[in-house]
Formats: sequence, C-alpha cells, structure tokens
Amino acid sequence: MIPNYQEFMRPFLQIAYKAHRNGQVNEVKLRDVINQLAEQFNLTDEERTETLPSGKQSVLDNRVGWARTYLTKAGLLDVTRRAHFVITPRGIEALKDNVDINNDYLKRFDEFVAFKQKNNESTETQSVTTEPAAEAESDITPDEALRSAYRKINDALAEEIIERTRKVTPAFFENLLIELLLAMGYGGTGEGAAHALGKSGDNGIDGVINQDPLGVDQIYIQAKRYTQGNNVGSGDIRDFFGALNLKKAQKGIFITTSDFTPSAMQTAKDLGMRIVLINGKELAKLMLRYNIGSRDEQVLHLKKIDEEFFEA
Repeated sequence: MIPNYQEFMRPFLQIAYKAHRNGQVNEVKLRDVINQLAEQFNLTDEERTETLPSGKQSVLDNRVGWARTYLTKAGLLDVTRRAHFVITPRGIEALKDNVDINNDYLKRFDEFVAFKQKNNESTETQSVTTEPAAEAESDITPDEALRSAYRKINDALAEEIIERTRKVTPAFFENLLIELLLAMGYGGTGEGAAHALGKSGDNGIDGVINQDPLGVDQIYIQAKRYTQGNNVGSGDIRDFFGALNLKKAQKGIFITTSDFTPSAMQTAKDLGMRIVLINGKELAKLMLRYNIGSRDEQVLHLKKIDEEFFEA
C-alpha cells in the first residue's frame, strides 16, 4: 500500500541528509527521492504507476510532492533549482528529534503555521476546500481531498437528477433523451435534428436516431422510465433484440432509469448483437457530463508550477 504523504516526510529528509559528503551539503533530485522511497517502502510496479483520477500524475508522485511542499514550507528543505532540494539546518535538527515528522510536528514552525492559515483563510467560504479535513490530514493530500469532495458532490447530484428524471412525464422524458443524444453528437445537424428520436413506438422500438448527419447508420432506442428497484429483466432484452431483427438493425441502446437484472445483462451479452445497456446510474452520469438538467456553477482550475519556466 502506498504510504500517505506524511509518512514520506521523515524518509524524505533522511534521503536529503544522506546527500551530505565531506561536510558539504549536496542537493537531491526529486525524481531520485521518489524512486528511493518506492524502493524503501517495497512498492509494487502497480503501486508505482497507480494514477490519480485525472490520469495525469501518479499517486506516488503526488504524495511525495506534497511531503516535499510541506517540508519546504516549514523550512526543513530548501529549493536550489528545478526539482532539486537540500536539507536545511532546521531539517537536520528535526531528524535528531525522536518523534514523527508530520503536520503536527511542522506546526511548531511559524512559517508552516502561516502557510496553513493563509490557505484556510482563502478557502473558508468555499464548500469544497483544497486542504484535507482535520481528521483526515494523516491520510490524504490536498489534491486527493479536493477530488474526494468533488466525487461526493457529483454522486449526490447524480442521485437527485435520476430521482427527478423518474418523476417526469413520458413526453418530458423523451425530450430529455433527445437533448442528451444530440449533446453526445448523435442525430446530425441542422433543421430537424431535434426530432432525431422519433415517436415510432412500434414493435418494441421507442425511437430511432441517426448516428451520422446523413442518417446512413441508425441506432434504435428502447427507453423505460422505471422506479428504483423495478429492474429490466431478460425478457425485455429479448423483446428488444427481436424488434431489432425485424428492423434489420445492427445497433441498439436500451435505457432505463432503474437498473438491469444480472440475467438481463447476461442475455444482452449472449445474444451477440451490439446492444448498449444504460442504467439509471450511467444515465445520470451522462446527463451531468453533457449538462442535461444541470449546469456548471463554478469551474476550478488546478494549477501547478511550470518547472521549465524557471529552468536556469
């Protein structure tokens, strides 16, 4: 298991301290420190390459990076040049203390306290903070705290949006699906695009939508506005499959505001035709992603230092 960022603090300082040679203070490179810490904690290849939800940074790099940031803010490390550091006299004294080096330890230094207070003041009016909650500081980095809060907000919003969708009228539900499919790029462009999902209602088909602007390739739709717990069964899937065969269709989407039974999912797989199943949870995610029934309230941009800019 990858240690939390505070567990990396003392080992980070120890590696920096070992760079001393013949009384000289030598710098250490961040990447070398990360690699040494991975070896020290016997991390597997999977753990070393595990990424944050964004996929742009590894969890290991993120946690060691935050350990570095906090140690630097407390004056235990000093930046010499791009991604290179040296241990300070304060850092050397910290290693001599027979205590854990963590956030509580760093609070004895005024610079670190000022840094934390400044961050707290800048986020005290925000519903989502970039700092870990006090009780969770030992477990997650600020990046992870932010993404966790974001995920919780979206999960709650997804539950609300699908619950509201279950209560709309059939006509409203049809228009909702039209807007969603058009937002996803189906149905072509120009006049009449809003009518891409037709009211065919025959032979188990609720609608047809063009996959391309010319309508050369069409996708047939089946939609069930069911309450939670009223799941779609295998019989519904077989009926839809039969309807697709009558239309000589190759692709179908079955959408429900509830869920599919295990037998329904297995039936769709066994029939061998490309039938995409979208349950209520996935429908809610798509609605949030394409702003159907929701809107962006605030956009937060996560920034990081451009190391190349400061390259000497």
